[in-house]
Amino acid sequence: MTRPPATSGAGGPGAGFRWLDAAEALLERLRATQDEALDAAAELCARAIGGDGLVHVFGTGHSRIPVEEMFPRYGSYPGFHPIAELSMTFHTQVVGANGQRQAMFIERVEGLAETILGNFRLAAPDCFLIFSAGGLGAVSVEMAAGARARGLPVIAVTSVTQSRAGTPSHSSGARLMDHADVVLDLCTPAPDALVSLDGLDVPIGPGSTIAAVALGNELKVRTAARLVAQGAMPPVVTSASVVGSKRAGELFDAAYGEHARRASRVLRGAEHGH
Repeated sequence: MTRPPATSGAGGPGAGFRWLDAAEALLERLRATQDEALDAAAELCARAIGGDGLVHVFGTGHSRIPVEEMFPRYGSYPGFHPIAELSMTFHTQVVGANGQRQAMFIERVEGLAETILGNFRLAAPDCFLIFSAGGLGAVSVEMAAGARARGLPVIAVTSVTQSRAGTPSHSSGARLMDHADVVLDLCTPAPDALVSLDGLDVPIGPGSTIAAVALGNELKVRTAARLVAQGAMPPVVTSASVVGSKRAGELFDAAYGEHARRASRVLRGAEHGH
């Protein structure tokens, strides 16, 4: 059953699963609207990983969460290369040194993306997967533009509604989705938050993280299905509770070794030890 995109405060404190209902409705919107885009994205990822390349995965702010979801963790496999700059993703101190104000400032700095990209030798068959709920920060925009300038296709995971409602920080006026070959729409509303409460004049309970993680895992599974069909599936990091401790250790070592092999080939200077 499809529920409305947001819940109200009717019923008083503690009434109903307000955020869970809204989140379920959000996941249903993803199911109803993102199938075609997910297939297109999975084709790009399978081409990269099956061709012995990498899917470079980037995100700033809380979009670091889906970046870490792609690899490494149980049920994941090498081929997805997480790129997360601590200066834009370390939020828990909130204020003071390493605070949120600095992180938000840094993700709007033009030119930083090229400095990050300069650490890697980027070429086909690689592709880029960039998570950004708003898709408005200069660094995310320039990461996409820089990847495409190097001949790599870009998959953007962003909220089209939220992006169109906001003002880009990049001087070009471009949004992340303007530099994407495939857009996976988070389907979240402009404020991100999903729930309205009586007596509170702003919504609460963001939805972009669950949507991004859901799309990321669906993409991971669809890519794996293609890799299995090609006979090119890398080892999957798997819990000992499923395969036993010996096999789990073997899969862990194989997956991490494979990731290191692929990553070492794209890191600038890695072959010379500096």
